[in-house]
Order: sequence, then C-alpha cells, then structure tokens
Amino acid sequence: MTSPAERPLTAMIDPAAGPPDCAAYGRAGGWQAARLALGGLAPADIIDMVTRSKLRGRGGAGFGTGQKWSFVPKEPAIERRKYLIANADEMEPGTFKDRLLLEGNPLQLVEGMILAAYAVQAGHGIIFLRGEYCSLFLLNKFPSFPPVPA
Repeated sequence: MTSPAERPLTAMIDPAAGPPDCAAYGRAGGWQAARLALGGLAPADIIDMVTRSKLRGRGGAGFGTGQKWSFVPKEPAIERRKYLIANADEMEPGTFKDRLLLEGNPLQLVEGMILAAYAVQAGHGIIFLRGEYCSLFLLNKFPSFPPVPA
C-alpha cells in the first residue's frame, strides 16, 4: 500500500490497453519532466532535484539515483564520450519489474533516459535487455518514434 505522498511509478500502466503511443503518453502526463528539463534547467539542477526526491534505483541495492548521477564527470559529451546504460536485464531472482515497465509503458523508460542523459551530459543511450525480452521488440510491443527533425 502507498501513502498519500507516494506516487507509484507504474501508475500509467494499463495491461488491458497495452503500451501507449507517443501521443497517448503525452496526454496521460508523459513528457512533462523532459519538457521542463530541456526547456531551461541546467543539468546540475536536475541532479539536485533527483537527489532531493530521494529516488532510488530499482536494483537490489536501492542506491540513490541523484547521488549516482553526481559521480559522473561533469565534462559535456563533446569533450568526453559518455554512455547512459539502462540495465533491464532483471538479474534479481523472482522479479519482473523491468518487464512490467518495458511491456506496459516503455516510453516512461525513454523519458527517464532523456532526463538522465541530459543531466549527466551523455551523448549515447543504450538499453541492456536480457535475451528473453528481445521478443518485446520483435513483437512490436515497443512503440516506434516519429522521425526527429534535423
């Protein structure tokens, strides 16, 4: 059970409806954080906000996300090649949290990666999937994105 101050990270997942497309995700409140961040916040401001939120990783250690991001060297990706890796291998025995997110609302992962990449100034993003989850992509459960204007 969650307290009134908590907001489940899976609130936008509706197994009956399937994953939202980009427009539906936006109508449900998605992309707000990315718009806010990219609309004028400095990377350090995002790291500070995430640190103050006490957001924790979903792995077994539950490490503070903002603290983890603060360890990344501050040079922009132009000066130092940086990669952001989302680990969706789900190595913890008996858990299916990554699969729930990947099947139910993969755009939430994408938005999180946009925020994280901007905050740590990473120029590349990689989603590390376990082999069994590759079928999500092969079965077209992951939405396609419209082309990004040049």
